[in-house]
Amino acid sequence: MAERGLEPSPAAVAALPPEVRAQLAELELELSEGDITQKGYEKKRSKLLSPYSPQTQETDSAVQKELRNQTPAPSTAQTSAPSKYHRTRSGGARDERYRSDIHTEAVQAALAKHKEQKMALPMPTKRRSTFVQSPADACTPPDTSSASEDEGSLRRQAALSAALQQSLQNAESWINRSIQGSSTSSSASSTLSHGEVKGTSGSLADVFANTRIENFSAPPDVTTTTSSSSSSSSIRPANIDLPPSGIVKGMHKGSNRSSLMDTADGVPVSSRVSTKIQQLLNTLKRPKRPPLKEFFVDDSEEIVEVPQPDPNQPKPEGRQMTPVKGEPLGVICNWPPALESALQRWGTTQAKCSCLTALDMTGKPVYTLTYGKLWSRSLKLAYTLLNKLGTKNEPVLKPGDRVALVYPNNDPVMFMVAFYGCLLAEVIPVPIEVPLTRKDAGGQQIGFLLGSCGIALALTSEVCLKGLPKTQNGEIVQFKGWPRLKWVVTDSKYLSKPPKDWQPHISPAGTEPAYIENVMNKMHTISVPYSVMKTCPLSWVQRVHAHKAKVALVKCRDLHWAMMAHRDQRDVSLSSLRMLIVTDGANPWSVSSCDAFLSLFQSHGLKPEAICPCATSAEAMTVAIRRPGVPGAPLPGRAILSMNGLSYGVIRVNTEDKNSALTVQDVGHVMPGGMMCIVKPDGPPQLCKTDEIGEICVSSRTGGMMYFGLAGVTKNTFEVIPVNSAGSPVGDVPFIRSGLLGFVGPGSLVFVVGKMDGLLMVSGRRHNADDIVATGLAVEAIKTVYRGRIAVFSVSVFYDERIVVVAEQRPDASEEDSFQWMSRVLQAIDSIHQVGVYCLALVPANTLPKTPLGGIHISQTKQLFLEGSLHPCNILMCPHTCVTNLPKPRQKQPGVGPASVMVGNLVAGKRIAQAAGRDLGQIEENDLVRKHQFLAEILQWRAQATPDHVLFMLLNAKGTAVCTASCLQLHKRAERIAAVLGDKGHLNAGDNVVLLYPPGIELIAAFYGCLYAGCIPVTVRPPHAQNLTATLPTVRMIVDVSKAACILTGQTLMRLLRSREAAAAVDVKTWPTIIDTDDLPRKRLPQLYKPPTPEMLAYLDFSVSTTGMLTGVKMSHSAVNALCRAIKLQCELYSSRQIAICLDPYCGLGFALWCLCSVYSGHQSVLIPPMELENNLFLWLATVNQYKIRDTFCSYSVMELCTKGLGNQVEVLKTRGINLSCVRTCVVVAEERPRVALQQSFSKLFKDIGLSPRAVSTTFGSRVNVAICLQGTSGPDPTTVYVDLKSLRHDRVRLVERGAPQSLLLSESGKILPGVKVVIVNPETKGPVGDSHLGEIWVNSPHTASGYYTIYDSETLQADHFNTRLSFGDAAQTLWARTGYLGFVRRTELTAATGERHDALYVVGALDETLELRGLRYHPIDIETSVSRIHRSIAECAVFTWTNLLVVVVELCGSEQEALDLVPLVTNVVLEEHYLIVGVVVVVDPGVIPINSRGEKQRMHLRDSFLADQLDPIYVAYNM
Repeated sequence: MAERGLEPSPAAVAALPPEVRAQLAELELELSEGDITQKGYEKKRSKLLSPYSPQTQETDSAVQKELRNQTPAPSTAQTSAPSKYHRTRSGGARDERYRSDIHTEAVQAALAKHKEQKMALPMPTKRRSTFVQSPADACTPPDTSSASEDEGSLRRQAALSAALQQSLQNAESWINRSIQGSSTSSSASSTLSHGEVKGTSGSLADVFANTRIENFSAPPDVTTTTSSSSSSSSIRPANIDLPPSGIVKGMHKGSNRSSLMDTADGVPVSSRVSTKIQQLLNTLKRPKRPPLKEFFVDDSEEIVEVPQPDPNQPKPEGRQMTPVKGEPLGVICNWPPALESALQRWGTTQAKCSCLTALDMTGKPVYTLTYGKLWSRSLKLAYTLLNKLGTKNEPVLKPGDRVALVYPNNDPVMFMVAFYGCLLAEVIPVPIEVPLTRKDAGGQQIGFLLGSCGIALALTSEVCLKGLPKTQNGEIVQFKGWPRLKWVVTDSKYLSKPPKDWQPHISPAGTEPAYIENVMNKMHTISVPYSVMKTCPLSWVQRVHAHKAKVALVKCRDLHWAMMAHRDQRDVSLSSLRMLIVTDGANPWSVSSCDAFLSLFQSHGLKPEAICPCATSAEAMTVAIRRPGVPGAPLPGRAILSMNGLSYGVIRVNTEDKNSALTVQDVGHVMPGGMMCIVKPDGPPQLCKTDEIGEICVSSRTGGMMYFGLAGVTKNTFEVIPVNSAGSPVGDVPFIRSGLLGFVGPGSLVFVVGKMDGLLMVSGRRHNADDIVATGLAVEAIKTVYRGRIAVFSVSVFYDERIVVVAEQRPDASEEDSFQWMSRVLQAIDSIHQVGVYCLALVPANTLPKTPLGGIHISQTKQLFLEGSLHPCNILMCPHTCVTNLPKPRQKQPGVGPASVMVGNLVAGKRIAQAAGRDLGQIEENDLVRKHQFLAEILQWRAQATPDHVLFMLLNAKGTAVCTASCLQLHKRAERIAAVLGDKGHLNAGDNVVLLYPPGIELIAAFYGCLYAGCIPVTVRPPHAQNLTATLPTVRMIVDVSKAACILTGQTLMRLLRSREAAAAVDVKTWPTIIDTDDLPRKRLPQLYKPPTPEMLAYLDFSVSTTGMLTGVKMSHSAVNALCRAIKLQCELYSSRQIAICLDPYCGLGFALWCLCSVYSGHQSVLIPPMELENNLFLWLATVNQYKIRDTFCSYSVMELCTKGLGNQVEVLKTRGINLSCVRTCVVVAEERPRVALQQSFSKLFKDIGLSPRAVSTTFGSRVNVAICLQGTSGPDPTTVYVDLKSLRHDRVRLVERGAPQSLLLSESGKILPGVKVVIVNPETKGPVGDSHLGEIWVNSPHTASGYYTIYDSETLQADHFNTRLSFGDAAQTLWARTGYLGFVRRTELTAATGERHDALYVVGALDETLELRGLRYHPIDIETSVSRIHRSIAECAVFTWTNLLVVVVELCGSEQEALDLVPLVTNVVLEEHYLIVGVVVVVDPGVIPINSRGEKQRMHLRDSFLADQLDPIYVAYNM
């Protein structure tokens, strides 16, 4: 009632006319069944009540006033008194099945204990826009309770805004208090977090009260140092390289890297994020329950830490039980032998006797079916089924066929007639629930049942048929997974009367079970359906009173509803009841329901001995039932069991801790004529000991016989022969497994403690889902949980079951209340059940899948959770406390000396892992180019020899050549630029010049202009005009670090550099001379510069690495010459060739291909700026097709753009006539591990337009040597191998077969270039390693860079990276350069061009990117690949560490309501595949993860932005 503004009081409802009351009741039902939305409900209801509104309004305000004054009492059972027709719909009405005052007290006591140990959990951060749980929110399906117009919701909004206002004023003081370490006491709980409003968006940011962070220094950073200045823009600009503000490789000698940082971790201490993570770390310092055993053996295949059994755990001590027999069944003569004959006898001899009474929606009897009517109508139906459905020769039904019965539970008469009609026609009835929508929860299972039973016919009533969902042309929809059905209406008017001489075939009793006792025993049944109970909860009590009923069959729920409504009826009497059978009396939590009902209704004549709990199961039918006791005799005793004992499957009377006790009542004795035994729940059906809990098995003729069509499962369930401890069978009587857990107590009384399907096996201990639900409800769930709807199940993650609790959240529950309730539930379950909850999720009200009677459909809920479509609005993961079977972190072994490594290699007969390209000295070349040592000389020679030969052609987005350059044109342009440098720039030889141009021919001309003038060019990516704040500081930094004397650029960029926007990002007054090269005077230098030696510097190559390092390397003239020669030989480039380049021309191999190679080899380069692809995705492939290009180069970002953008447009490509069969090599230029999956999808996708799968390959380069491998035209195809990920983390390579678990596919990075030698080295000992061993890749080649360009030459760094010797095993004392990448060399069976066996180089990843966690080495890309696979809405993912916590950032491309679905999926997959617990999951918008021009993620930038709180995340989850 508190939920809705207009809820008339009982008195007001009573004053309404009966037909209005009936319509209201009908509406209530529709709403609760989900047939109508809340909005529709409100609308229809107000329409109904509008004629009577004045009186309703008055009474309503009084009720509301009364409600405001009431505080919610712990037990709703006593406080709320609804009308006869309206049960209170307060959202907080708890699921009363699990109510127990004793348990509630126990939970409160357990929580009080926790309160003493102050524990602060960091509350998740969420963007308000996403999850304001407005009732009309998009994330709830139509049957949501939406209270948008009513005044209750307005009141809530007002209260919320007031609270936010107040929190705004108090936020500052909270922050200060929590940082000073004052422990502010909170009336609520130790986990309460207060909210503040961030800006105007109304975000509840999270500031912690009562945290008492003792030592508030930021924790030491164990990852790479970073600085916190860079901010990541909200859109991902085309291509951005973002270095941080000041980390340069090779700083001056005196500067210590950490001096660049604000605090120990580069984050200002007051940052909200770091406060949270600090708090998370503090929480995680608490000791875990089972201590971890030593994990030492490096080679161990057994990853999991097996929990050792607790020596103190209780073990069963009793003797083995013997099966218990029920009393013998008596034999009755002259009674009908079977159900059909009983019906015939009573229908013909006692036709007037009442058989079944049906009630209307208000609980009044509307129709009584007599035995005579039942017989005649069943007969008509049987005749119709057998004779009127098909033709005489081809009947639709034959005896033994199966037929579906589809009747709603409020139409028992039609159902009964249909049931007996089927029996008389000798067809088998299969009753199923009425399907409501096409995708009902559990609908597919029903479809499977119908299909496996071979059902083609469904019987239903006319009313029900009308209500079934239809297609537009009026046909009944095809339900998901169902076979095609023919629907037959069984109303009397459609049935044919059988001829006088027609008689059904009634057989004597066979093996078919007779389970409808009322007909057999000629009883009169009054049916009170669920729908009537919902609108009139007392109806069953009134029927007992009116008919002086002897027996009532009810559920605990019916007892509660009657108690809540009992004030309306003072004069009912239950004294006629001999048995009140409680059908779910087997649920241990039914005890308190029975007790409460008895105490309330004893004054109404209910006899204590009349309460008869019974236990039933789908397989064994009635397992046991308590008989009515003798009046005045003492009631049966209760068992008070220890929950700890139960978790080990042992019966122990609870003595130690009263908080963790379970009280159970007996369900009577074994059924007459039956036998019962208890067997172990798992493994062979071994008989339990007398003090052991097991599955109850029953042997009796009244149980089920088999599962239809499932022979294997049937054998395990219906034909169980128990065995003794030796494994030999006990007797030969088959038993049926009941699916109930329990034991046989003193006096052969049967006790049930739970169900098999609610059993959660966690770390070898058993917990019952119902018990955990009861604990959750005992934690003041009334403010948070909607109608007590909680589901508990377990999921298998990392070799154990993990408990998941999902609850529906009330629409008006505040963030604070929900989070507080969640953290308290965790503590309560931990205290009482001694088990950790892995995940606790709250979903919007009415969104969990429902069973037909409105309960939660557990298996469907679990499926939604696992596939990431549950859409929680709050989630709390606790992997740190639950996952106790992780292996011990690896301890590094002491370093191995060089001698032993060498011996090891020799003993094993292993060759040292090294590989080399072709020897440059042996390659004969008759090319004139070889006489020139300098690239500038080659250009001059070409300008004279072939002046009109076109070297470069630049295309725009339309594919039109906008600019070309022949040898002569390029030479002349370069001369003019050289002249300007001398005139305007007054530069001397050796000065550095920054070239700031978009990709194009102007950049190439400026480069050669610098060489002609003797200056050192430095190519820099121009800043992004739309994103100056992020991109201009990088330009500024390179200008400063390179000590550039001048900047060459065009007019547009020159204006941009001096603009007001630029001034906001950098200091524009101190730029060096800026020279505009758009309009150059026709002037040339008197004489072109020639360097004195080839070792002189040619250009500087600056690049930002993925870890945020800005590095500049020096390239000498001899290195440039050697590089161009190696590429020319590998790719067979001649002046007649054309190649297409779609790369960024600013650094590495991309720059060399764009600017240098054409001039050296004379081939024509078709230049495609990658940014043009964003305007025309077809550009690159269309160009390749148009010019019939054989060799093309691209970057991963270009390949990804084409794969994603053109994936569904292959047909369009075909119609445009694009054919790629001309392509011989399509090479991806990269400085990373080859992205095999991307290459494979690209190849597969464009195979249809002629792309050869052999064509796609990759290159490998690094900062010290820009081109180590390149596939080239000759030589074997790239090879692939599968390696074991577990070994890789231990720095070892173990080759495995395809499909092996935990395997990683690696591809060779192209062939090693001519003149290049590679060796694999242990980075610590600097000794070489053997073939197929992991180590750092070291390279020796004539085109290795000559060193880092630094402000002050740092000799140690230079020597270490560029001129290093192996510590042993190299007599030649070769000088090697360290690439900083891990990889391995493997000798293959293929033959190289030299005729020897080919050595393949596999790159695993950059050393400085790896994450050291738990003593193991992880490559971020592996974790990211796992995460990207788990959900369709993950666009991109990046990981980094902060202190020793793993942070996973995912970009969400779906709707924001999916954000929280990702948290458990991310946590699960990283745990399963990488054995790591994720510390923080951050969900952000697409484009937030910064990616550089080469398509590499800039993880360190992301980390800085996260810690500086600049990401504006959708959701941040802190895993406990």
